[in-house]
Amino acid sequence: MIVLMGGQGVGKGTFARMLCERHDFKYIETGKMLRYASATNQDIANIMARGELLPFDMLAKLISENIDINRDMLLDGFPRTLDQAKWLVDNYAQKFNIHILYLDVPESIMIQRIQKRIRDGGGRTDDADNAAIRNRLNIFWNTTMPAINWLRTVPNVRFSDVDVTGPIDENFKNILDALQN
Repeated sequence: MIVLMGGQGVGKGTFARMLCERHDFKYIETGKMLRYASATNQDIANIMARGELLPFDMLAKLISENIDINRDMLLDGFPRTLDQAKWLVDNYAQKFNIHILYLDVPESIMIQRIQKRIRDGGGRTDDADNAAIRNRLNIFWNTTMPAINWLRTVPNVRFSDVDVTGPIDENFKNILDALQN
């Protein structure tokens, strides 16, 4: 199981697609999974419409329903909290060799990439809102970084810091190198 982690704009989705082109992963893109689930589950739709995070139990159920222990897995967008990281390790470290790839870039580059996404006509609707970007980055630093830092210390989890500040081809090579080491 490969878990891509990093702040907004680091390229998790881009690199996930590139990895999937090279290997037959069962790919869980959490945001897409939640949008799909909200189309068929009114409770999830209502929570997301209010801009709230799904309760932990509901999210864990969705993730576990999508994990296939008979396939190589690629996770993007989960875990985002320390509780989620602990749940992932507690439930799947005995079933998978978990490898966390922390895609590392300075915040200034995250912001540049988010702005480029919106200029290029892609990204999320709130990518154009500077206050929303700041809020998402604050959530990353205050909520996701503690999970990342804890995952660094877990003995049965492989952890790699991957520099993705350069050109995309160089960044992808860094990811492949981390997976080989």
